[in-house]
Amino acid sequence: MPKRTSKPRPPKLPALTKDERAEFRAAVHDVTPLRHEAHINLRRPKPKPIPQQRQLDEQRVFQDMLSEHYDPSSWDTGEELLFVRAGIQHSVFQKLRRGQYSVHAELDLHGMTVPIARESVSEFLHECRTRGVRCARIIHGKGRGSRHQKPILKVKLDKWLQQRDEVLAFCSARQVDGGTGAVYVLLKNG
Repeated sequence: MPKRTSKPRPPKLPALTKDERAEFRAAVHDVTPLRHEAHINLRRPKPKPIPQQRQLDEQRVFQDMLSEHYDPSSWDTGEELLFVRAGIQHSVFQKLRRGQYSVHAELDLHGMTVPIARESVSEFLHECRTRGVRCARIIHGKGRGSRHQKPILKVKLDKWLQQRDEVLAFCSARQVDGGTGAVYVLLKNG
């Protein structure tokens, strides 16, 4: 069985004499004793947790918004169509979103039914590929003229374009080119 070692005790102080006690009482005669219930905390209170990184991130976003480099096309409003195939460089997609590619072909789907629009999109993409068009614009509308006031062709076009191998990327156009009622389509070469 292992030996238990005890901590060394501090040396006992010698007992006070009568004179020493009287001298102590005289020194503290006007002192009010503390109640035992009172608790004195000599430590500083812990600071409340502050999400410093989140505050820095929010500040950086605010500064970016006010800077000259602010790009409103980088915001996703929920109405935009955005698609990019794996392997396409971010800079290429950003140029497409900013409308920096020349549009060499355009298709307007206004007033078409879903079956006719699907056929028209298929023929249009085939013709673009045959002619070597690199960037095209398809106007699908915002759906305000539809029976339910919802963009039916926009939703369909989103799915159709993603299924086509010749489509590398597409995104909603800039406001001057139709905004969320049109898309720029980036196509494979030849």
